[in-house]
Amino acid sequence: MTDSKAAPAPPAPPAPPAPPAQKQDNPLTDIIVNVILPVLILSHCSKEGDKAWHLGPYVAMGLAIIIPLAYGIWHFIQHKKLNTFSAVGVFNVLLTGLITIYLFATDDPETRKHAPLLFGIKEAIQPLILGSLFLLTHKAATPLFNAFVYNEGIFDHGRINKKVKENNNEQGLADLLWSSTKLFFGSFCLSAVMNLALAYHFLGDLDPNAENWKELYNQDVGRITGWGFLVIGVPLLIVGGFILARMIKGLKSLTGLETEKILQAR
Repeated sequence: MTDSKAAPAPPAPPAPPAPPAQKQDNPLTDIIVNVILPVLILSHCSKEGDKAWHLGPYVAMGLAIIIPLAYGIWHFIQHKKLNTFSAVGVFNVLLTGLITIYLFATDDPETRKHAPLLFGIKEAIQPLILGSLFLLTHKAATPLFNAFVYNEGIFDHGRINKKVKENNNEQGLADLLWSSTKLFFGSFCLSAVMNLALAYHFLGDLDPNAENWKELYNQDVGRITGWGFLVIGVPLLIVGGFILARMIKGLKSLTGLETEKILQAR
């Protein structure tokens, strides 16, 4: 007699392991390492005294440069990719080191008088490079503007592109993205001018004949670093908010969709 019982089904294959979660940047860590620590070191450790934290101008400036530089290298190793903003930050740190070495290597007051101009140009270069990257990548496969403003995590690209195509408004969308990118670049230009003014404000009255010139220089660089973070960040926030509202208004006109249909569901 044959067994009427069905053979047991083979066990289901194990589910494939979930892909490892992508490591996310921590903005607070970036601010602490690249802004707060250098400011504290330059402001409080540049003196030559009997306190444990009085490291002198050379050691203090070296630490203020090495810490962000080491963090940038570690970030690249951990994330296996080059972060645009981190790369520009490392470039900025290296320029700070080169300018400081040049100024510290001389005791000539006439050379030291160039500190505001040299540091001001260096401070203006950083936002200009960042802003230029938004323009240069505009027609790339992944424009930088899309990553920071017209982001798929905020805007429903699929629905927007479908409606834009139906309404034959592809050129209108391209014009909106390009004009918004230029506005964003404008905010970086404003930051560059303000950074240059900051350098002259803090370093302009620094006496090149002062005995503790290097200590005073470090303290002023610390102030510029701290205020520079606000000078870049505040215009970006204000202009970014304006551009976001402008983008929503323009996309509503191009697609005929309401705001909740343009933005991703939350």
